[in-house]
Amino acid sequence: MNDRNRLGAWVRRFLLEYLVAERNLSHNTQISYRDTLTLLLPFVSRRASVAIDHLSVLDISPAIVRAFLEHVEHERGCGIVTRNQRLCAIHSLGRFIAMRSPEHLAWCTEIRSIPFKKTTQAVIHYLDKPEVEALLRTPNRATSQGARDYAILLFLYNTGARADEAACLNVGNLQLGTSPSVRILGKGNKWRVCPLWPVTATALRPLIVERRTEDRVFIGRTGNPMTRFGMYRVVSVYGRAAGKRVNSMQGRRISPHTIRHTTAVHLLRAGVDINTIRAWLGHVSLDTTHIYAEVDLEMKAKALACLDVTNVPEAVRLRPNSASLMAFMRGL
Repeated sequence: MNDRNRLGAWVRRFLLEYLVAERNLSHNTQISYRDTLTLLLPFVSRRASVAIDHLSVLDISPAIVRAFLEHVEHERGCGIVTRNQRLCAIHSLGRFIAMRSPEHLAWCTEIRSIPFKKTTQAVIHYLDKPEVEALLRTPNRATSQGARDYAILLFLYNTGARADEAACLNVGNLQLGTSPSVRILGKGNKWRVCPLWPVTATALRPLIVERRTEDRVFIGRTGNPMTRFGMYRVVSVYGRAAGKRVNSMQGRRISPHTIRHTTAVHLLRAGVDINTIRAWLGHVSLDTTHIYAEVDLEMKAKALACLDVTNVPEAVRLRPNSASLMAFMRGL
């Protein structure tokens, strides 16, 4: 087989040269693309009846890719978002090969013509202030583990950090002096700085006593750094415990991302402008941050209260779909 047709060599260059050396993509993106190929190659091998080490580029046909996406979605039970992520990695591999091997351009065009599946926007869940207070009261701060868990919950609420961002936080990224702050490495290897409340700094100080700057802030019971899965466990355990005392939290799945959404909504309610919230959370686009303005029921209720229905013209009340309604709305 021609070396330019052998898939294994292209996969190796794609993972080691393109993703790492040329694009310098984040570690999580590299892992995601690697996992996609870990699933795709055995699937193609079975469908094409060819050993993995003998697969050619053309063995990844559009029909097999579509079958693989169906397998991911229905047999593996993954959602549409995950299905689209797998397809994005395959598109990227096809583009990489076509850029360096023009004879595969037609094949790449067919692969990249496979469309992404449209998804619906998931409902964003967040906690109200009494629910956050109940969550923060749950850990037993008299124990070392309870004090650590309280610091985790408070840090997540203060900064809106993602679970992985909190798990990878180093002692050297904390500034707990007169103006407490933290440097957080987010998606796309981008740094952002968030101020810390004095109470957050007070909760973090005992965790970093006699620790080196390169050490992780949050350590597990075994002495090893916590992972994002450990962060999810801490938040979910205390979320269920708080649900036993607060009726509105019963049966709800509380995760670090729930706290992240809560931070954004509470900042919005406090009058913080949307661009500052975008920088606070590390969003790339304002479109992502604008979602919180759409889900906040309290702000919608305040807007409704500002509307005096007694002054609405009678024609509008009787004919809500008429041109007079549009004229009234333009006059607001």
